[in-house]
Amino acid sequence: MNWYAVRAIFSFEMARAFRTAMQSLVSPVISTSLYFVVFGAAIGSSIERVEGVSYGSFIVPGLIMLTVMTQAISNASFAIHFPKFLGSIFELLSAPVGVAEVVMGYVGAAAVKSLIIGVIILATSTLFVPLDIAHPLAMLMLLVIISFAFALFGFIIGIWAENFEQLQIVPLLIITPLVFLGGSFYSISMLPPIWQTISLFNPVVYLISAFRWSFFGEGDVPIGLSMLAIAAFTGACLLAIWWIFKTGWRLKS
Repeated sequence: MNWYAVRAIFSFEMARAFRTAMQSLVSPVISTSLYFVVFGAAIGSSIERVEGVSYGSFIVPGLIMLTVMTQAISNASFAIHFPKFLGSIFELLSAPVGVAEVVMGYVGAAAVKSLIIGVIILATSTLFVPLDIAHPLAMLMLLVIISFAFALFGFIIGIWAENFEQLQIVPLLIITPLVFLGGSFYSISMLPPIWQTISLFNPVVYLISAFRWSFFGEGDVPIGLSMLAIAAFTGACLLAIWWIFKTGWRLKS
């Protein structure tokens, strides 16, 4: 393992994030804080408790997941797409750096940046709502795993995209709607039976359910099934990245 290469890529990406801290770190935290004000304080005051907790507390895991997933995808996709846009990706591909080092550098930095944002939002939420975490260690582990998994997915999008417009298509038109329809602001048990069944085809439901379980000890689907879905998604992303580097798809053309 070429740790010097991993550290160089990782350090470069983290330095870029801190150079643009207002856009990379502050902006998503402020945006999510507005959700707490609108949904937690304004709308939550007129809604009964959901699954035994106040509505303001209930939406915290979903809002953290919304931000962490979108930021992990955005950070990783831009990080690998920008060298493609500049043409410097060929220098990386011709350097004595393996696939594992490239993925660890770019994906690791994207995951860490989204983790930092997630932790800041978690701390910020305590200013608006009371929050007791039933399984804090599991919550942190899930945060790390999901950040890494969606950074892998963003890495794939960054390689697939041929321009900056395509870079935004998947996060805006697919991921964000799936997160909103995946139970970020409600429990799928509140839906009519037919919509509950349809919601189970949304993979984001399993992520939010697992993360909500770590907070309140209960989720919309069993925690074992959620973990299996997360493992399958992560494995599929790793397999796709391995195939991309093996064939050179969208990298060497």
